[in-house]
Amino acid sequence: MTESLINRVIATRPAHDGVLTVTGLGHRTTLPLAEFHDRARAVAGALRRRGVGAGDRIGILSANRLEWVLLDIAALMLKAQTAGFEPGKFRPDTELIERYGLDLLFTDAPLADDAPSRAVPISAVAGYADEEITEAFDPAEWGAEECSTVKFTSGSTGAPKGLEATVGSIDSSLRAVQSLFDHRPGDVILSFLPLSLLQQRYWLYSALYWGHDFTITTYQSVFAVMSSVRPTVVMGVPAFFDSAKRHLEAGIAAGAEPAAAAAELFGDRVRYLWTGSAPADATTLKFFGEVGLPLFEGYGLNETCIATKNHPGAHREGSVGRPLDGKEILIDEEGVVCVRSDHPVNTAYTYAAPGDSEKMFKAGGVVRTGDLGRLDEDGFLYILGRSDDVIVLDNGKKIIVRPVETRFRDTGAVAECVLYCPSQAGLVAVVSPHPGPVDTAAIGQALASVNAASEADERITRVIVADEPFTVDNGLLTSQFKPIRKRIADRYRDDIDNPKAGINAH
Repeated sequence: MTESLINRVIATRPAHDGVLTVTGLGHRTTLPLAEFHDRARAVAGALRRRGVGAGDRIGILSANRLEWVLLDIAALMLKAQTAGFEPGKFRPDTELIERYGLDLLFTDAPLADDAPSRAVPISAVAGYADEEITEAFDPAEWGAEECSTVKFTSGSTGAPKGLEATVGSIDSSLRAVQSLFDHRPGDVILSFLPLSLLQQRYWLYSALYWGHDFTITTYQSVFAVMSSVRPTVVMGVPAFFDSAKRHLEAGIAAGAEPAAAAAELFGDRVRYLWTGSAPADATTLKFFGEVGLPLFEGYGLNETCIATKNHPGAHREGSVGRPLDGKEILIDEEGVVCVRSDHPVNTAYTYAAPGDSEKMFKAGGVVRTGDLGRLDEDGFLYILGRSDDVIVLDNGKKIIVRPVETRFRDTGAVAECVLYCPSQAGLVAVVSPHPGPVDTAAIGQALASVNAASEADERITRVIVADEPFTVDNGLLTSQFKPIRKRIADRYRDDIDNPKAGINAH
């Protein structure tokens, strides 16, 4: 029977020289992973003295910081479950605690005077780590089918769905990725996406087990700290690498050699770059290869974890790679990608609307992704599109576009609305006018009202008014009168990419 990687991580103090660094604008903390393990064990003891034990649930609502990962490993040691909440999407109130059954909630958000007693400033964890260990305890052992964490994913309405992740799925994914990339002492993996995303914590577990270094920062800090961190591996969503490409192109245009521009931004030790979560632009992938920074795209969902990956030993342009060990890709009769796992993340949501689990999870450890795809003769997967389009911003936040598009259309000022994200500057809408003279004033008023009703990340910066209504005859609507997103983008690409084009939000 294969040893559980997670059980080994929590039970064994690292004997290697790997280090954990947490850094940002104006601060940096570096700990040997052996010392980090000691501090996590002290936190576990402090939590235990405060009544936390096996089967309890600890919520963490905070930006990336050292206390976040101390809590995560401490909870694993106690066999308590974590629930990671992304800042800005949740509030540290009684409703959150009761809705998700939290025994404690640690947060960096300000707490009101009448905040529930179970809500605790996450800064208190630093004190827990300094408490003297007064009693011995053996770290718990997790079974492969037991769930160590709850992660959250947005559904079609934007309401968070809760998905518990099995320890077996975490072990399986970590071993599969290690077999492809051989992370080892001397590697420095840099992650800036929120630790509430379970995959970002995978790299801590990997570092504790295999002895490479792990550096945590935030999206706000990553461009400022990368060159001094000198990572060998950088994880990021496609929009992040699109932004990095623009940085490099500006340096090259100013006369810098490509290799020098790359080293100035990323440091001089990059072995490879990793991307996923949304389709990567082919020109971006090609650009990074040409400047000596291979960028490997993969594919997976919260419900599947990483399913396919390009890597140095098997890389095919345009694809998202071949299945990892323990995964199988199936294409159903409608052309939808389905992922079968030897160790499924789960077989149902823990928190979701009725019917959501049945739509996603099928018998035999199969997840129906909703993405259209094809497999080539060598087993490489190609993603062809998705009916429920999602935009992933530079900071990793996912914007479900359909509700925003519907709000704009429902104002009555336009016949259709399609959203795009050409750059980190924000969302751009291409709208289909009603037949007849275009009422730009009404469209501007509609833009203001839509933005007023939207979350900050959902707000539209510009509106491009199409020069003619979308129709079936001009190829911009399907026979069922649905906008054809790619064709609209191709036709209005110059305006979408031009920050001076269109009606600007005020």
